[in-house]
Amino acid sequence: MTTTPIPTPAATPPDILRCAYMDLVVTDLAASREFYVDILGLVVTEENETEIYLRSFEEFIHHNLVLRQGPVAAVAAFAFRVRSPLDVDLAEAYYRELGCRTERRANGFVTGIGDSVRVEDPLGFPYEFFFDTEHVERLAWRYDLQGPGALVRLDHFNQVTPDVGLGRGYLEDLGFRVTEDIQDADGVTYAAWLRRKDTVHDTALTGGDGPRMHHIAFSTHEKHNIIYICDKLGALRKSDLIERGPGRHGVSNAFYLYLRDPDGHRVEIYTQDYYTGDPDNPVVTWDVHDNQRRDWWGNPVVPSWYTDASLVLDLDGTPQPVIERTQSSEMAVTVGADGFSYTRKGEEMPEYKLGHQL
Repeated sequence: MTTTPIPTPAATPPDILRCAYMDLVVTDLAASREFYVDILGLVVTEENETEIYLRSFEEFIHHNLVLRQGPVAAVAAFAFRVRSPLDVDLAEAYYRELGCRTERRANGFVTGIGDSVRVEDPLGFPYEFFFDTEHVERLAWRYDLQGPGALVRLDHFNQVTPDVGLGRGYLEDLGFRVTEDIQDADGVTYAAWLRRKDTVHDTALTGGDGPRMHHIAFSTHEKHNIIYICDKLGALRKSDLIERGPGRHGVSNAFYLYLRDPDGHRVEIYTQDYYTGDPDNPVVTWDVHDNQRRDWWGNPVVPSWYTDASLVLDLDGTPQPVIERTQSSEMAVTVGADGFSYTRKGEEMPEYKLGHQL
């Protein structure tokens, strides 16, 4: 983990296609299976006593999510698919030049994935880059299997880091493009959305104590699919799994729902953002005091959404230490802008601590 400027390597960065899967450690595999399979309806590609491999209905690679039984709930890898086998070589060389720890496995780190490299990146996150993967049946046409809340794609990751500006520069050097951000009048960046595929993001950086994983997001086709998931949770008397929403974001313009799995890992259900693929696609910058950036309808954002996040692991499987954000945090400075109090730039702000008025 570093707070000093991250140099731009002379090495060519890998050509990243998209976020592809997350390797997630859970402490109760049976409880996690109930959440992700029985409730959310993700497809089981294969499973054993310690691992479950899951995919969304439109996916053709082996999986989008790995659930692995372990002692500590955490993220073992944020995995990105690259354009060719050569790009795995480029990723390894790129991170070695950055001075990052890397590990290469010709047969992959998990079932269904071939030659790949994992790295501990400059922000402390475990990234994986791969091309080779086992193909499986794409179930987009299997309407007999899809329920009304079908999760059709893995959409993005969201990462918590103490210095968003530092991370933004590093990811832009890696080839990501910023689509939206949140800034204050002094130019401090509180969050940034970065993409490789032609959507709003493949990953986002949220300011806070880190490195930690804020959420993983799966897409539905339409917002009524999200409403069905809420109704299903209510019918199962499991509405306590809903942390926030449903609602519409200002940032991304997407309809959303945030859930917490049995270990507290946050999952977003997401739909209807917009195309960003043109080379001159403009960056949308939101004022940190605009309460509609997080929720277009101005609904409050629960404090846990700011404070809670999942640990991430190093390449040995040990949780990375969490570094406190030292600059003025979004939580402390502008919590009122997210609905605890309705504020706009220039209005007087009451004092808050962790989302509660003093």
